Amino acid sequence: MSQIEVYLIRAFSISGQGGNLAGVVLDADKLTDQQKQSIAKAVGVSETAFISQSTVADYSISFFTPTMEVDFCGHATLSAFWLLHHLQLIPAGEYQQETKAGILPVEVLLNGDILMSQSLPIWFSEFNAEEIAPMLGIQPSLIIQSALPIQAISTGLMDVLIPVPYGVLDCLDIDSDAITCFCQQHHCVGFHVFEMNLPEAPYTASCRNFAPAVGITEESATGSSSGALACYLNQYFGYHHAVFEQGRAMQMSSRIVTQLSLSNGELTRVKVGGEGAFYKKITIET
Repeated sequence: MSQIEVYLIRAFSISGQGGNLAGVVLDADKLTDQQKQSIAKAVGVSETAFISQSTVADYSISFFTPTMEVDFCGHATLSAFWLLHHLQLIPAGEYQQETKAGILPVEVLLNGDILMSQSLPIWFSEFNAEEIAPMLGIQPSLIIQSALPIQAISTGLMDVLIPVPYGVLDCLDIDSDAITCFCQQHHCVGFHVFEMNLPEAPYTASCRNFAPAVGITEESATGSSSGALACYLNQYFGYHHAVFEQGRAMQMSSRIVTQLSLSNGELTRVKVGGEGAFYKKITIET
């Protein structure tokens, strides 16, 4: 048996509070995938990042939920680089991370906030409200009245983006079993439900993310889904910048900033960022 130190970091926190907890393991080169999975299950947060050396980037990072490995995780990426900077292992600057979703740039800002690049969006199937609404415990007409599509998009992981009218987000009654079956059938990670806020609000949209198929009943900040939603809002509203709130229903509010770069009308870069905060350090035996 060996003891592994795991740092728990609040990703996308607001003034050090809320956010989404991610585990981070440094110097993970000697750990097997089986050990990583065991550690992630013991840690019990939605994702744990394992940082290793890379021959093609500054770091290689793998991501494990309590039940499986995933190709990419935004909030765990933020946590990993925030921790490296917090421990003075890296200065502010630009870095490359090797992931199963590709080699992706990450920027550590002078104030310690993290801005990470995601894959350019891949647009998948659209779905109808009659199929999706019962899994959220709402009437299909509520989704239809938004006049926006239910769309599966990936900027690293595929989520189904679901618009609901303002005021409906906190009233959802989730059928986790049905969402799990749907996501397994359609090879997606989860549902990212959002409501557009009023123009004077500090957040462009408020969001909730449900991914029971990968062991996450609800998540308080989802970086990969936020990148996908930013691309969606660019497509339908022309937004280049958006700020999202997530986790309100969990009393773990998070703030997620997105920036898009375009050239001749074509997306060239998707960035998602925010602050991190130290929560605690734990030891796991493996």
